[in-house]
This record gives sequence, C-alpha cells and structure tokens, in this order.
Amino acid sequence: MEEDLRKKSELILGGAVSLPEGFVLPVRVSRSTAGPGAGSEAIVFRFGRMRVKKAVTYGLADFELRDVDGRLSIWRDGSLFLDDVTIEPVGFHAPQQAFFNLDPRCMFHCVYCNSPDLGKDSFKGLTPESIVEMMDSSPQRDAFTGVAFTSGVYGSIQATVDNFCRCVSAVKKAYPELPIGVEPYVDSMEQVDMLHEAGADEIKINIETAVKELFDKACPDLDYDSTFDMLVHAVGVFGRGKVCSNLIYGLGESDDDIRNAMERLASMGVMANLRPLRLSGINRDRMTSVFGELEPITPERMKRLALMQMEIFSKYGLSPDTMHTMCFACRCCDLIPFSDL
Repeated sequence: MEEDLRKKSELILGGAVSLPEGFVLPVRVSRSTAGPGAGSEAIVFRFGRMRVKKAVTYGLADFELRDVDGRLSIWRDGSLFLDDVTIEPVGFHAPQQAFFNLDPRCMFHCVYCNSPDLGKDSFKGLTPESIVEMMDSSPQRDAFTGVAFTSGVYGSIQATVDNFCRCVSAVKKAYPELPIGVEPYVDSMEQVDMLHEAGADEIKINIETAVKELFDKACPDLDYDSTFDMLVHAVGVFGRGKVCSNLIYGLGESDDDIRNAMERLASMGVMANLRPLRLSGINRDRMTSVFGELEPITPERMKRLALMQMEIFSKYGLSPDTMHTMCFACRCCDLIPFSDL
C-alpha cells in the first residue's frame, strides 16, 4: 500500500507515458479541455486501488508502457516501475462519469489555466440536447455513476450560469437517477440557488490558493473573499459533504498555509480538493513570469498534505465518499483521503 501510494504520487508529478510502437489502445483516448491535463490526450491506468490519468504519446516520455503477451507494465529509465497495470475506460473525461467542459473559452486570465489557450478546435459547441445524445450513445452509458459540468466564463458570469442550468436540467430529466455535480464560477448567491433548483446535487466553487496574496497574482480578475461567501451559502443550499473547493499547491505557499485554508473550509462544511500545480508547455512561461522559479512538488509533500487533509476531514466529520461526481469520485489526479491513503 505504501509503495503504491508513492508510485501514484510519482506518476501524478511526472510526465507522459510512451506507448509501444503499433500498440492499439483498448479504450477511447480522453482529450481533456479542463483540469490538470488540459491540452493532452490521456488514458487512465489502474494498479491495485490506485487510479491515475496520464498523457500518452508514441514518442519519448518520462514513462514507458510495455506489453508482454497482454500483460501491461510501466517502466522508467530502463527499470520496472509498475509490473501489472490495467487500462480503464473513460466515459467523458473521467472513469464512470460523464464529465463535460461546456466551454473552454474564458474571459478571465488565471495564469495556471490552460483551457483558454487550447485554440478554437477545443470549443465543441455543446448544447443540452447534444450532451444527452452523447450520453445516450456512449458505450459507457450503463457504467455512468454520475454527471459533472465545468466551464470557462464566456460572455458573462450570469450567461455561463444560465448555460449550466439548461444543461443540468436536460440531463436531470433524461437521467434522473444520476447525481449531477457542477463547477461554476459564481458571483451571487442567487446563482448558487439557480444551479441547485436546476437539479445539481453537488457543487465545487474554487478558492484556488491557500492565501489571498497568491490568489491575487494567479487569478487577478477574480474575488477571493467573495468565493468564501459563495461557499458558505452553498453549504446551506447543497448541504455538508456536497460542497468542495479546489486548493492548488506548489505556488510558494507553506504547509501551514495549506492547513489554515483547509481548516477554514472544513469548519464551513467544505472539503478542500488538493491539487498539485501542473506546469506544462502551455502555462510554464506564464507561471514563471508571475511567480518566478517555483520549487518542484515532491511525492513526500504530496503524501504529507494528503495525510493532513485526512486528519482535518476526520476532525470535522467530512469524507470524499459523500461526493459522487467530479474529482473526488474520479480519483485520478490527486491522493484521495480514505481511498488512496
């Protein structure tokens, strides 16, 4: 278990996986337009209880997949890294979920975010009708355990929330048994109410960073204090255990800063979703220009913070198991308390 935990951390923090020449993937490739892997083609590897979503390529990469008579293994620097892995199918973006990015375009300028830089082809013009049709025709349809929506903010915040609501309502009507999660940017309590009334069961409203000074540098167009107000209201609407918030680390904050932010959220009934900063060819120069050279995240810090997260969740009676959509349910890009640890 301890070894698997370290291997998952190293995979999350490392680069892509190289596929053998001529290897035919047994699953559909996920082309992410949101999240840590935005801009890459990825698949989900499983070993033991662990799940990791990794970018894949047929060129050189940090890791190498080998196939010996159908048994898959992952190698690094010529040495065996994982001796028995399987590849899990992805419905839309995440295993067992239909997770849609309604619009990668965004009028805000968060320095770590890749989505707005992916080009016009990343905008798929999703509509409530097309989303339901995609779910109806998916080979993973019977395996879906949840539906989730995220989006950039395009046009206006209210117009984006209105679009969320139309899509949530359509999917709730077509699939009333599936929980629905939403990850919007909201700037009024009425917008939170609208999303719940449309049929959303869970919500993620992101504070992004552990301290306001870093937030102001990372997301200069957004309001840190307002986000906490929205989270307090969301807990009153959606309930404890149904509200979470991304907390990115690796921006120069201390472990104590992370603890204080997680404690503040947990005391409100909100679960922090710890996200290690991902630097890529898309955002690296932009990040360096704002934050300077950042200290790399280590597997040791990942584990240390995840144990801290589990301690705080236990203290406040919270568990990721109460979230059935989005990142806590996916378990591919983070160390998840009570599941991985």
